[in-house]
Amino acid sequence: MPFSGLDNFVKTLDSKGQLVRIKEFVDPIYEIAEVTDRVCKQQGGGKALLFENTGKPFPVLINAFGSDERIALALGVFNLDDTAAKIEELFKHLTHPRHSLTSKLKILPTLNRVAKWFPKTVPGRGECQQVVCREPDLSILPILKSWPYDGGRFVTLPMVNTIDPNTRIRNVGMYRMQVFTEVLAGMHWHRHKTGARHFNEYKKQGKKMPIAVALGGDPVYTYAATAPLPDNIDEYILAGFLRNRRVRLVKGITVDIEVPYDADIVIEGYVDPSEDLAWEGPFGDHTGFYSLADWYPKFHITCITHKRNAIYPATIVGVPPMEDKYIARATERIFLSPIKIAMLPEVVDMNLPVEGVAHNIAIVKIDKSYPGQAYKVGNAFWGAGQMMFNKIMVVADSNVDVHCIKDVARAITKNYNPLYDTLISRGPLDVLDHSSSKPAIGGKILIDATVKLSEEQSFGDEPIALDTEGVSAHLRRISEGISGFNVSLLNEGISLVVVSVDKSNGAIVRVLAQNIVCNLGKDLPKIIVVVDKEIPLEQMSIVAWYAAGNIDPDRDCFYAESDGVKLPCLFIDGTRKTIENDNFKRDWPSIVTSSRETVQKVDSKWNRLGLGDLIDSPSAQFLDIINQDGATAK
Repeated sequence: MPFSGLDNFVKTLDSKGQLVRIKEFVDPIYEIAEVTDRVCKQQGGGKALLFENTGKPFPVLINAFGSDERIALALGVFNLDDTAAKIEELFKHLTHPRHSLTSKLKILPTLNRVAKWFPKTVPGRGECQQVVCREPDLSILPILKSWPYDGGRFVTLPMVNTIDPNTRIRNVGMYRMQVFTEVLAGMHWHRHKTGARHFNEYKKQGKKMPIAVALGGDPVYTYAATAPLPDNIDEYILAGFLRNRRVRLVKGITVDIEVPYDADIVIEGYVDPSEDLAWEGPFGDHTGFYSLADWYPKFHITCITHKRNAIYPATIVGVPPMEDKYIARATERIFLSPIKIAMLPEVVDMNLPVEGVAHNIAIVKIDKSYPGQAYKVGNAFWGAGQMMFNKIMVVADSNVDVHCIKDVARAITKNYNPLYDTLISRGPLDVLDHSSSKPAIGGKILIDATVKLSEEQSFGDEPIALDTEGVSAHLRRISEGISGFNVSLLNEGISLVVVSVDKSNGAIVRVLAQNIVCNLGKDLPKIIVVVDKEIPLEQMSIVAWYAAGNIDPDRDCFYAESDGVKLPCLFIDGTRKTIENDNFKRDWPSIVTSSRETVQKVDSKWNRLGLGDLIDSPSAQFLDIINQDGATAK
């Protein structure tokens, strides 16, 4: 069902028991983020939160998309796969061969339905312009500062509306905005994004770039702004498709750009490409690490408009799982059908695990029929849209449940020979990736976990059953370098071991790997993951997130040797890289955590929040062990 704004959405969430209204004052500086982090990491995502007492005229809605039920509700479906099926039916209907006049006429109703998804500009002012502030002041909004080393307050759910100056085609992107003053913010679009391309076009023409930032409204707009649509495809068309009705737009007050009629808040202004860039950041990001400060354009505010009953929407990002997990899951389900139909018909299903923060890990299920097909699929994905940022891809057969990580791990154990079934490649990386030696480019790894056809089989494909106690005994004999290890997965038939090291003592992972191989002899697992001593090895989800974020596969995935011969054991160096140990010359970011002071403040007021029994802070597990200096790790 369509929602006429966040107030309407909030009432629906409330009626379904999916919302907690918090009347106690909770400070937008640090405290809202700390409360939300505790709630959204609960099983199933916790509940949406409406902070009604923010010290500002507007309440804050957060974690609104943070469960399977709420993201489906926001998109107007019972199940996310329903939308994928709807897209698949549409594609088949539009591409079905039509030879007779009668069959061609049958497509007219479908084309008429498609036409109704295109946005429509209506005259006059919209609900989003009931209150007009021609002397704008961003300080009226309860904009969050989430983490202790953030560079300032950040708008985290902005729908940034821009226009290509050549084609007049609109783009709606989601680019965080740091508040500098009451009338100035940063516009953080990455070089790969459409907003950055529009900026460069205005720069060529020597023109100021008009921008309208919408907040709230029908929640389907927010989702559409995050969706990985091809360039020049209007996000409001996707919103119209999901709602099966046109998005109504109105002209801005001070900019020649349309915004949703029912948005809660609109921030209008411009970027002047002739100006010097601003130093923006750091920011506790969705990778779970800080994105460090860099140069980005200045956004000058010319007007703020809003509904009379406007609600300010926000989200926080950091160490997963968080609200963005469910937004990413929606994208995974919705865009699977177009991938299958237009590019890779052998793809049956895919999973972007939360530990991979949307782009670090992808698990793909295929219907395999010829040798090398896993590599074909991997290369095709790495050349397609935002999948070009993927670092780790596992390809499995159609009988594997790719949403069950242990099922995937057992398929790797059974079917994967590290020496023959590994593909290392290079390509673009997300700008936020901190692990590569050079920004925005680095390595990628594909693990072929499919059953091998006769042409692909190699010596040593059969897995070796490992004795857990024996492997543990071997690892305990290595007194130098190893801080701890976890071999528990061997008991479940999964050939993977995790080892932690203390690199502050000068430990070098490749030397340690050689030492491990010498001690284990033939008792080698197929994969050994190495992480820093601070990481809790019993929490495999944390281990997977940390290692995936910290590797450049071209540098950090390697084999140990015996007598000059590579052994069938893949080492993955998921440790923090330093100039002393690894000759790594970029700054390495810190893990995103709350401060001890904020944790204590929230603990002290928890009983007054109406959230039930105290939920311990997720930051607590890191506060005593992480050695960091601000947003940059020591």
